[in-house]
Amino acid sequence: MDNNVLLIVVLCLAVILAVMAFNMYQEHQYRKKMREQFGHSDQDALLGSKTESVRDGKKHGKQNEPLKVRREHDLSQSEPVAAVPLRQEPPVPSETAAAAQMPQEQAAAAAGLFDTPNTAGDAAPAEAVLQTASGAAEAAFTFETVPAPVHSQTVKRGKQKLLLDLDDMAKQELPWFDPRFDYLAYVSLSEPQELHALPRLSGRHRFQIAGCTMDNRWQIAEPIPSVYYQGFIIGLQAVSRSGLASMQDLENFGAQANAFAEKLDAGLGLTDVAAFLDIARPLDEVCARVDQTIAIHLVSRTDVSGTELRASLERLGFELGHDGAFHLPNEQGEPLFSVVSIDNSAFTAGLLASQAYRGFSMLFDIPHVPAGEKTFNRFMDLAVRLSSELGLDLVNDKLEELSTEWLKDVRRYVLARQDEMQKIGVSPGGDLAKRLFS
Repeated sequence: MDNNVLLIVVLCLAVILAVMAFNMYQEHQYRKKMREQFGHSDQDALLGSKTESVRDGKKHGKQNEPLKVRREHDLSQSEPVAAVPLRQEPPVPSETAAAAQMPQEQAAAAAGLFDTPNTAGDAAPAEAVLQTASGAAEAAFTFETVPAPVHSQTVKRGKQKLLLDLDDMAKQELPWFDPRFDYLAYVSLSEPQELHALPRLSGRHRFQIAGCTMDNRWQIAEPIPSVYYQGFIIGLQAVSRSGLASMQDLENFGAQANAFAEKLDAGLGLTDVAAFLDIARPLDEVCARVDQTIAIHLVSRTDVSGTELRASLERLGFELGHDGAFHLPNEQGEPLFSVVSIDNSAFTAGLLASQAYRGFSMLFDIPHVPAGEKTFNRFMDLAVRLSSELGLDLVNDKLEELSTEWLKDVRRYVLARQDEMQKIGVSPGGDLAKRLFS
């Protein structure tokens, strides 16, 4: 009898060990499969080996491509190129236009960055945030006041009197331009003229044209019949997710602005290229550093139907966009937070109705989300609610469950990056941020 009992006990232990071994094997296979999927998604901005920026404007790649793309090479730090001649005729007397005055706070904020060496060491402060005291990032910058860029030249054609003084035009503070980020050209007419067609300025950077009407009102210039202008300000956005405009880009733009002024028989004022780049380059470095997306992944051991997933997201206010992602709109109807599939494949109405998913990723785009701990807490609250409703696990890129300490580190990191933006006069989620990070 004792031998039978002992045999039964041994068999039970063997069965238990076999079940445990089988479970460990299943767990290993599951983690292996999920790592293959997550290997193509966003790298965690805090725990990954390298933090990459999102500076080319691409929100989502094709399937099995990373969401984040390295920014393009900055040609402005190459050897200076020869200046593009602005006039193919004997030089005419030139005057130096007055420098545009920046607001005291923004000038002080922008200038302090000039003491930061322009080396590869500045490219990785994102990782250092979690390795040093919380105030280390702020202590790295000392903000001092420097003058705004000056004009490289002023060209008056003949002896005609201009309707607008070029120096006064440079002092205009218009909502469409920021002289730290936009390279400006000033065109003053000698007589009122209609704008029959917008100038075609070639290049990879966006530009805008503002015109001064006869009642001295500035507006975005449009070729409207019977609307006469006294002058124009053309702004080339030199800082964007495509990287900083090079010296050659700016000189080519100056040549095109000069051709536009010649066609109108107008006077021209241009900002000095070297002085502008001295201010724009460190600001672009800050923009590259803060241009990051935090990703939190919600995954399940079993499949979640697309219909159930969509219903849960829409109950929380998310809407399916044309780009194949769900977006939570803010009060202005613009995306606040986003949800994408874990393999970067697009969500569509047809696929959601017919297939299941292993999970999804929630994205927090640092430059586009209003600053403050309250906004980040809302982001996490939504993630927790979705996790509870759909029975999903909250994990990072290493498939580790999110801990309280991890969330605190992420919160500090996000707030530090947004604080950097505010120190240079760029409000996260504001109009200027939307221009610079689009």
